Amino acid sequence: MLDNTKFDPEKIELLEVKIIKGQIDTPEEFIIEKGTDQTIENSLQLGFNIEEKLIRAEFTIQLKTDSKGANEHEAEGSFHFVFIYKVANLEELATVNKKNVVDLTASLGSALSSITYSTVRGILLTRLQSTAFQNFILPIINPNKLLHNN
Repeated sequence: MLDNTKFDPEKIELLEVKIIKGQIDTPEEFIIEKGTDQTIENSLQLGFNIEEKLIRAEFTIQLKTDSKGANEHEAEGSFHFVFIYKVANLEELATVNKKNVVDLTASLGSALSSITYSTVRGILLTRLQSTAFQNFILPIINPNKLLHNN
């Protein structure tokens, strides 16, 4: 069994953030003031290289305006982010089980989910300015839910 007491957030290093895809499609006749609601779909997937102490977090998000019929066509956004983390004591916090699946301490999983999600929130705040999603802010959630949706 993994020991949560071995978790130390200061042993996590964010090595790289890549924006793999960042696309917003807005119909020419779209009126921003009429598309104030949005629907959101997102996903977080983690990959591990325990020997190298590396974790890859992929976060994707799809946005769509919901103008309740006020606009003929809705605006859509799609983003794909990759985060590379190094965890100094990863071998103490993650192990590969008999099914070849990584078992992770709850503390590390929560930290990775929180860091990834909140960093994406900041990136989207700047990227969505002057678009149909200019008033969109990624909502605050329980980051552990991201880990259990996969």
